[in-house]
Amino acid sequence: KHHSTHLHLPSQANPRPLSNPSPPILPLHNFTPMSNPDLERGAKPARRPGPYGPAASNGGAFYYDGGAVAERGWTSWLVPLFVLANVAMFIVVMFVNNCPDHTSRFGSCTARFLHRFSFQPLRENPLLGPSSNTLEKLGALEWNKVVHEHQGWRLVSCIWLHAGVVHLLLNMLSLVFIGIRLEQQFGFMRIGVIYLVSGLGGSILSSLFIRNSISVGASGALFGLLGAMLSELIINWTIYSNKAAALFTLMVIIVINLAVGILPHVDNYAHIGGFLTGFLLGFIFLIRPQFAWLERHNLPPASQVKSKHKPYQYILLVIALLLLIAGLATGLVMLLRGENGNDHCHWCHYLSCVPTSRWSCGN
Repeated sequence: KHHSTHLHLPSQANPRPLSNPSPPILPLHNFTPMSNPDLERGAKPARRPGPYGPAASNGGAFYYDGGAVAERGWTSWLVPLFVLANVAMFIVVMFVNNCPDHTSRFGSCTARFLHRFSFQPLRENPLLGPSSNTLEKLGALEWNKVVHEHQGWRLVSCIWLHAGVVHLLLNMLSLVFIGIRLEQQFGFMRIGVIYLVSGLGGSILSSLFIRNSISVGASGALFGLLGAMLSELIINWTIYSNKAAALFTLMVIIVINLAVGILPHVDNYAHIGGFLTGFLLGFIFLIRPQFAWLERHNLPPASQVKSKHKPYQYILLVIALLLLIAGLATGLVMLLRGENGNDHCHWCHYLSCVPTSRWSCGN
């Protein structure tokens, strides 16, 4: 039920994409910033927790079979820290942007009463944020700088930048609603790894297909959390009740968010890359022990099991690990060699923008 956005913002020299925002039932998107109208590509759980957090006392929609399972709960601190870091970084970006001290061909600054922190003209950045030049200076994802200027750190730094207040708000709401409950269930280490590596995976795929725009935003990482929720449901399938309802709900949320990514200036490549990375990571990090193993000390000897996990869980874990390593390694090699993903997939441009009578994807 959450969304994130990747925005594409062209710099003054070249139009370029940015990346992502979102909340429960908001879209997760990466936007492309614009210097012309072109934005970013952009406590303890209850006894029967479900994939979305503790079930209600009257029985949540998704929960474990076997009400006696009591798992350890974590206090969420990493996700709130991520939110604070993103907000702090946006304040720094606006301080550096300093709209009143720079002329713009799109007119005067928006909300000039904010002085140094006022926004670029709405015709330049309708998301209430900085210029694409400022974002590029502070670490936005840009193909040429990654490949030819060897600034690979931009694959990670772009995750902490946002194209505007609207972009930041949507992404942070999504992070709070999705991330806190996952961290309470699985701990900060696993959720932190999924978030960061998914953001990297989204940046790699975005760089392979987008060369004319910068990209900023956390939606690739947020889509990674959505992907991990789906794989967690699959790999722990036997311990959930209301499986069909849980799977249907998740699939609807994911399809809606990915569908929004076909709009112009939204970087759906970052969404897809983050989702696929998080999906594979979920099989590796979010595996749960089978119920009979947790309760082995309370069961008669004949009913006890020695294996913590079921065979299919181990199989899925190994397959996911191999695919993840192969995918990230292949993507990085192709990117650093300067290859264009569109040369290997001539229809993939439709994944990020579908032209209609109302808009064109070329500009």
